[in-house]
Amino acid sequence: MQDIFVSNLSEQISHWAEAFPESKIVKDFSQVPSKLNGATVGDGLVFWLHVNEEKPDSLSSMVVNIVSRFQSAKVVVLANAPNQADCFAALSAGAVGYAHAYSPPAMLTEIKTVIDHGGLWLGKELLQRLIETSTKLVGNQPAYVNGLLDQLTNREREVAVEVAKGLSNKEVAKLLNITERTVKAHLAATFERLGAKDRLQLALMLNTH
Repeated sequence: MQDIFVSNLSEQISHWAEAFPESKIVKDFSQVPSKLNGATVGDGLVFWLHVNEEKPDSLSSMVVNIVSRFQSAKVVVLANAPNQADCFAALSAGAVGYAHAYSPPAMLTEIKTVIDHGGLWLGKELLQRLIETSTKLVGNQPAYVNGLLDQLTNREREVAVEVAKGLSNKEVAKLLNITERTVKAHLAATFERLGAKDRLQLALMLNTH
């Protein structure tokens, strides 16, 4: 997938370039066709929209403009100052991810992996708030949740339960005394086995009344 960073910066933040060496940067998404040298636009595109304290309505408009012009593209908003209102505005407008503009390269590549598989990406604090709100409204019967957990290995089950509480990979690794890489491996296996697209969906699947 081609990565396009939309930003007023003259050059990419080092983290962006390190995560996606072949990516391009434009000041306006209308410049994209010329940047792709005539290649089919929209298909396989990920727009990383860099914003800095835009109002929610303005942010929504920016996302809608990209999604309407490149219907098969995915949009991830990178904010200098992430906040809940902007996050929900971006997702409601059609974005599939929302993160800090200075996220480390490893996180950026993880974001892309999640959205490539049809999932949504939110920052840790926003994800925890959404999980807390959603799980108060939606609950599953214990038998259903136990049936899902029975499909996992003991360690996968331990990781899944903690992730469903909103803990980060780093926090789960510390709690279970394993490496973050091991957490990622168990989580990937869990997503595939249970058919969960992202951490939020997993949390909703494993939430009981």
